[in-house]
Amino acid sequence: MTIPVWVRTLDPLSRFGLVHALECSPELSLTDEPGPDVVALIAVDALDAVAVQVLRDATERGCRRIVVIGSSIDDDALMTAVQLGVSGVLRRTDATADRIVHLVQAAAAGDGSLPTHLPSRLLGQSQRVSRLPNAGLSDRETQVLRLVADGKDTQEIARELSYSERTVKNVLHAVTSRLQLRNRSHAVAYALRQGLI
Repeated sequence: MTIPVWVRTLDPLSRFGLVHALECSPELSLTDEPGPDVVALIAVDALDAVAVQVLRDATERGCRRIVVIGSSIDDDALMTAVQLGVSGVLRRTDATADRIVHLVQAAAAGDGSLPTHLPSRLLGQSQRVSRLPNAGLSDRETQVLRLVADGKDTQEIARELSYSERTVKNVLHAVTSRLQLRNRSHAVAYALRQGLI
């Protein structure tokens, strides 16, 4: 089964490059219609107000899995992007065809991927965001979300906490479902804003 991908760019050259990279991958199929089972792949120069509006448009059109490729990433806009449910972020300088495909596959599987330096920037940003009423997390949920915030994937979290990968996925699913969040990146942003991790 192929993963449907909806490509959205702000310029035709970026679109051409992404479409070409994706067409070479048999695991992916391009679609003109966004939706809940489609991975939205969005390329922007900067993660600025214009890009944030593109992300909002994608979520309003039903996309729950969004991957962003950008040249420069502003801290404030990054926090907004994660709150909007971005599953993965990749810098243009790191955007090889293989990395793009891997990121799309991770997003389709419900996993998130941020460049290694970004989770620490998100933690720094969380100090400037106002706190919301505490929703409460169990110790297990807190441990898992802290490791997600550290940039660890499901397998690494399972190994570190001596859980099965299924347990880690179930914990993340429970948090995202209970708090009505889009994905693990959104759960981390929420927990940071709440001061829970």
